Amino acid sequence: MAVCARLCGVGQSRRCRRRQRQNQQDQGSDSDMDEEEEERIVGQRRGDVVGGGGGPESGVAPAGPTDACEYDSDRVNRRGFLDPTSAGPPHPQSLLELPPELLVEILSLLPGTALPNVALVCKKFRQILNSETIWKRRCVEEFSMQQDFRKMEVGGVSSRDLYVKLLHPYRHILGLWQPDIGPYGGLLNVVVDGLFIIGWMYLPPHDPRVEDPMRRRPLFRIHIWESNRATVECMYGHKGPHKGDIQTVKKDEFSTKCNQTDHHRMPGGRQEEFRTWLEEEWGRTLEEIFHEQMQELILMKFIYTSQYDNCLTYRRIYLPPTMPSDLLNPGLFKGTYGSHGLEIVVFSFHGTSARATKLTGDPNVPAGQLTLDVDLRRPLVLPDLEQQHNIEELSRLVLGVHEEVQREAEQQAKDSSATVTGTTEGDCGGASGAEGMEADHGACSDSCLPGPSSSTQPFTLPLGVMARNEVYPRTCRKCFYGTGLIAGHNFTSPERTPGLFVLFDEDRFGFIWLELKSFSLYSRLTDHLAHAHAPNMERFEAMLHNMQSWTS
Repeated sequence: MAVCARLCGVGQSRRCRRRQRQNQQDQGSDSDMDEEEEERIVGQRRGDVVGGGGGPESGVAPAGPTDACEYDSDRVNRRGFLDPTSAGPPHPQSLLELPPELLVEILSLLPGTALPNVALVCKKFRQILNSETIWKRRCVEEFSMQQDFRKMEVGGVSSRDLYVKLLHPYRHILGLWQPDIGPYGGLLNVVVDGLFIIGWMYLPPHDPRVEDPMRRRPLFRIHIWESNRATVECMYGHKGPHKGDIQTVKKDEFSTKCNQTDHHRMPGGRQEEFRTWLEEEWGRTLEEIFHEQMQELILMKFIYTSQYDNCLTYRRIYLPPTMPSDLLNPGLFKGTYGSHGLEIVVFSFHGTSARATKLTGDPNVPAGQLTLDVDLRRPLVLPDLEQQHNIEELSRLVLGVHEEVQREAEQQAKDSSATVTGTTEGDCGGASGAEGMEADHGACSDSCLPGPSSSTQPFTLPLGVMARNEVYPRTCRKCFYGTGLIAGHNFTSPERTPGLFVLFDEDRFGFIWLELKSFSLYSRLTDHLAHAHAPNMERFEAMLHNMQSWTS
């Protein structure tokens, strides 16, 4: 603060006071002049510049050779600085002497969190910080606001109030979140939308249209329209916005609460609520769903999720980091899961493996679990198109690799239990068979792990493999051995079953579950998601670990 005071010419020393009085005499007014007086002085200085007085230069810069030529030698003091007491055009001796528009430009470059401290320096700075230009720039640069600010003026909301009372206090809830709805999970995206902060619940397209865009439903919004302070409103139900509340439980976690749950009820009771929910969730009526097991799963989900219409807890999730060597860009994908409908997964790369983790789940395999694990060291070459129709041929290829993986795992377990110190890097003859096979796979990984390949090969599903989508890509880029997670109801007896990972293109991949004789098609979620990328790979992997612990 003392440094700022000296720069501004409002310090406590006698020299600062003498300089301030001298500046006041030169300007013809004190530092807290009104706006009309400021404009008059700015206009006068501009006239001096046009008249040949030279542009304003900093009075704290050392005088170089050009200064000595332009000014007389008596205008340079012994320290090499320009002497402000000499005759000639005035030169600013502090920030306070700069034109107001230049101060606005300088202060608008500071982060919004620093501006309140700047306002404590002096009255002049406090007056400058009332400029809408400064706070508009903070709203745009820090929160990517694209709103027409003229609507704010009509509504009587200033940019400063918007930043101080809405955007900054609730900045910690912006980004992607997973609601705690038991095994079903979900995907919430909290964004700055115009003059509101809105929490959008993302819903997959209606089954089985996996390539359709995501659907959105607002769960809550925050604004400062009515009482000039932040107001939280619940958007759930069919009666419009109503009172709600948001509480920050701890870091990377918050909860929402509805204070008027009667707005969630419908005149026709639970039956009308169920029919409306079914139409929104599945895009059809119960009579149109002929599969009895699917009817039970749908009714079970409605009963379970309707318990959470009053209060919900959310935990932060991240998008995975991108590396140049990735087979395709990681991100969010929506995929088909049989009778459970469409679910959302986050697809990421971890060294020699690619993994898909559920963000939404079902009673068998809940949200947060690792649904696919692909071994990028084990590519598979598909047979010709005629042989691909034979499920036995595909099973032979995949199960052959699966048995090899199991043998290697058993061998490594035996070696590690037999001795811990018997293996050294320098013993050439002491390498076990497992290590030899691992070295071979390491050599293979150099050719298997490069980035995306543009070459394609024909692809078709074997006869007898069920697919929710009859329309799927007929060419693919690469295929790899992988495993998928299956389990009984309530996640009982989970096990990993072998399958074939098929990369179609940059935005689509598939997985053939051999044991289930089922095919899942995944399509990229293309929505722009701000404030969502993980700071680093360590934070992302920690998030995945926490997600699994939430639903295990």
